[in-house]
Amino acid sequence: MKRRLFLHMAGCSLASATLRSRWLHAEQASGVLEAALSVNRNVPQSTVPADFIGLSYESAQLANPAFFAAENTALITLFRELGEQGVLRLGGGTSEFTSFTTEEPKEPVPFDAVGPDTSKNVKGDTRITPRSLRNLRAFLDATNWGCLYGLNLGRGTAMRAAEEAAYVRRILGPRLIAFQLGNEPDAWRNRYRPSTWSYEDYWKEWIAAHAAVVAKVPQAKFAGPDVSNKINYLTGFAEDVKRSCNDVVLLTSHYYAMGPAGAKGVTVEKLLSPDPKLARDARAAVEAARSLGVPYRMSEGNSCWNGGQPGVSDTLASALWVVDMMLQFATLGCAGVNLHGGGNGYYTPIAGSVSSGFTQRPEYFGMQLAREFVGGTLLKSELSCNDARVSAYAGHKGGAEQVLAINKTEHDVAMRVPLRKAHQHWLLAGPSLDAREGVSLTRSEGNAVHKGMLRVQPWSAVLIRA
Repeated sequence: MKRRLFLHMAGCSLASATLRSRWLHAEQASGVLEAALSVNRNVPQSTVPADFIGLSYESAQLANPAFFAAENTALITLFRELGEQGVLRLGGGTSEFTSFTTEEPKEPVPFDAVGPDTSKNVKGDTRITPRSLRNLRAFLDATNWGCLYGLNLGRGTAMRAAEEAAYVRRILGPRLIAFQLGNEPDAWRNRYRPSTWSYEDYWKEWIAAHAAVVAKVPQAKFAGPDVSNKINYLTGFAEDVKRSCNDVVLLTSHYYAMGPAGAKGVTVEKLLSPDPKLARDARAAVEAARSLGVPYRMSEGNSCWNGGQPGVSDTLASALWVVDMMLQFATLGCAGVNLHGGGNGYYTPIAGSVSSGFTQRPEYFGMQLAREFVGGTLLKSELSCNDARVSAYAGHKGGAEQVLAINKTEHDVAMRVPLRKAHQHWLLAGPSLDAREGVSLTRSEGNAVHKGMLRVQPWSAVLIRA
């Protein structure tokens, strides 16, 4: 397997030299954007949980028991390099086309790897068996990750979901975080349900399915509503859960920056522009979760729904977007983010299969950079810059202060930061904004701040730690 190494020191001296050379530029150099970051060290914004990092895969992937398995050491290594803890969510559009059976198939596995579900996919029913679940448990033990497990409610019955849940709970044991009943129920109208389908109809079905699962698995925990974008489903769900049950441990919903893939205007420029919808909906979701006394997690999301946009979702631009998006969610109090992917989908952080091997796509490196805040505290900060495509975050972790600057513009940025020196720095960069290869995250020792100024090259992100 050919993989770029996260902390490969071969590129570190080059990264340091690149940064140092930029400090030598005149302060008034043409095209340089000026920015200033102010940080209130006495005001914590939010803590970033140990399992903040997450990945989301299609449930149909379980039809190949060799994928999530202890023997798949290449994939286990890539998961571990994203997070010592994390959350694997299984669901997606194919979850409504899965069926659980105790009969292990005698015919060959129908596929090696499953990419993100799209409207163009010809979906067929796939089978999940106890062998798949046993291998999944071994995979989770090897990665030290937990699992959000989606059950088929869109096309399946409550009783079949309950039967599957009993096996899942028994086999996954402590690795199971919660069950999710159905995928994106706010999009079932005219698909799996009539045109009159509403939140009230969904709640009636959810509470009936919940009762069926609890009858089989009395200790079951639940997450939901796992909606695509209709925030009223999430807020309504939170209010109804308060009155009806006490075993919902997590509120979840999805977030895609744009879409569908192939539509006009689905471009790098749009991806790198601020999205007010993220903050608006995330705040509403976090507030609803707090009112219920549980965390909120973005359980599925990525750059562009319907499978991703080639030349956008698989480039350096997507890596810069990912780290910014993840830390926006963290700042707003989100307990975790699950990036959807699988197979060779355009936006998948990890591409490949058991037979072909696995590679990291650009988004993987953005996730790794965001990981540097996991287990730490984000501080209240304010950035002054006349270009909204420049962002910054500050926090402390393990007794050290750190600042992350993200430059999604074509200009150098001269950013004044509240650190006089930094003994470590990370550089996320690539050959060009549309680069699909050569994107890397490198770490270097040595000072990256010159007289309180941090230089950030175009189309890059720099994290400094003092």
